Formats: sequence, C-alpha cells, structure tokens
Amino acid sequence: RLNMETDKDKVKGEETHEEVQKIRMTLRSKEVRPLESACSEIVARAKNQGYQTHGPKRIPTKTLRITTRKSPCGEGTNSWDRYEMRIHKRVVDIMCPSSVVKEITNFRIDPGVDVNLIVWKQ
Repeated sequence: RLNMETDKDKVKGEETHEEVQKIRMTLRSKEVRPLESACSEIVARAKNQGYQTHGPKRIPTKTLRITTRKSPCGEGTNSWDRYEMRIHKRVVDIMCPSSVVKEITNFRIDPGVDVNLIVWKQ
C-alpha cells in the first residue's frame, strides 16, 4: 500500500513540473507593421503568463535587388527597371515549457509573416 501512494505522488510531481526550455521564435515578413504586431502580441502573451522573454531583436533587413532591361527584344535605348524586395526579421526568445508555445501563439498571425521555432533544452 505504501508503494502505491509513493508512485502516485511521483506521477503528480512529473505532471505539474515540466522542464523549462529556451524557445527561439524567428519571424520574417516583407512588411513591417504585421511583423511588429505579431511580435508584440507574442511577447505580451508570454509575459502575461509569467514567462521570461528577450526581444524582439531586430536583425538587419535583407534587400534583394533585380535590375532588368525594359525592352524585351534588346533593341532601342538602354533603359532599365530596378526592383527590390526587403525582408524584415525579428527574433524573440522565450523561457517556457514546450507545451505552452501553442497557447502563446494561438492567435491570428498575418499570412505574410513567416514563423520559425527552435527549441533548446536547458
């Protein structure tokens, strides 16, 4: 009978205490506003639940440039079109159990924002 009680206590202790892990969320987007709103929402939700956060850290913007000729056949004056796409990136670190991440990110994130998760064990 004593063995059964101690086994139950062990199971209860394992359920309530989950291992805290460092979770790095990398968010990328072509537009700044949806990216910033998603970052602020994630940080606010994590802090409301009492988890430690670092960020959002701004990573330098990548600028992709393409220069093409306006004329499709190559005849005429040499006129050029310049196109550029900027990719903005933010990194947020959260110290929490991996099961909580679903609760923190359970809101509507703009379709233009790409979210990547990396989990480190402590």
